[in-house]
Amino acid sequence: MDTPTPIHKPLCASCDAVCCRLTVVVQPEDRVPDYLTARTLGGLTVMARDEEGWCVAIDPARMCCAIYDARPDVCRRFVMSGPYCQEVREDYRDRTVRGIPLRLY
Repeated sequence: MDTPTPIHKPLCASCDAVCCRLTVVVQPEDRVPDYLTARTLGGLTVMARDEEGWCVAIDPARMCCAIYDARPDVCRRFVMSGPYCQEVREDYRDRTVRGIPLRLY
């Protein structure tokens, strides 16, 4: 009888934190301070990003979300190792291998 291959879930500590570079649309009910947001050309309010594409709410000293308790709802629903996390990580790995840079919107 074959032994099943163990499933290794990715951990944030061993990830390139691609989720912290995704476009995060801020909803009116989110409690994000205005100075952390930006407007897209299409008029959406999104989390602002720094020059390297990281969400401006990331605390660079601790590499964690500085507004974790007040983060947008979409961030709250992003499940570590969940299906969307896995999809984003796989797309990022594939693009990196093929030399396609991360595209920021």
